[in-house]
Amino acid sequence: MKALLLVDLQNDFLPGGALAVPGGDEVVPVANLLQLHFDRVIATQDWHPADHGSFASNYVGRQPGELVELAGQPQILWPAHCVQGTPGAELAPGLERPKIEKVFFKGVDPQVDSYSAFFDNAAQRSTGLAEYLRVTRINEVYIMGLATDYCVKFSALDAAQLGLRTTIIEDGCRGVELADGDSERAFEAMQQAGVDVVSSSEILAGSNLFPTAEGIPVSL
Repeated sequence: MKALLLVDLQNDFLPGGALAVPGGDEVVPVANLLQLHFDRVIATQDWHPADHGSFASNYVGRQPGELVELAGQPQILWPAHCVQGTPGAELAPGLERPKIEKVFFKGVDPQVDSYSAFFDNAAQRSTGLAEYLRVTRINEVYIMGLATDYCVKFSALDAAQLGLRTTIIEDGCRGVELADGDSERAFEAMQQAGVDVVSSSEILAGSNLFPTAEGIPVSL
């Protein structure tokens, strides 16, 4: 069974947000269109406490983009973003939600960040997504969202490591690009790990392979 995984389509990652991803709003229509072609749709949300250790504002004299150590891992410092219960942490207002069966929260521990949809960066805490996929007998995931070079990449690498057939929807992702070429290098790393890369148009062209929940292919 195939599932669509929507990674961090949240206000703070959209234009005008605290950690805006260039063109982040452009992937929301892609998500809305593709949801119709999967039996299951799952989403993630960054859900940070205000004192999260990845926020530059929680250190004296530190700036976003600097490196520290957090939970024994190198940690890029970010602007405070997706703080629990704030408007910035909410899912994008234009995102259609009736098909989204479950939302998994990540980054909830102030002592460790969590780029992946599956585990924190220290690989100590599970979000519950892997267990959910196993129980619901999903063995293939299509991933899209924000941002290509961080949460999408690490989600895809973990999915592949878990033995799931994993595909990235290229035009459904946008990158932070702290350094030029970060997104391109992310795609290369994912492909080297056995992750497939497709476009939304390829999925739509083969929509007979993606039945609706009723088992009847969607007509385009």
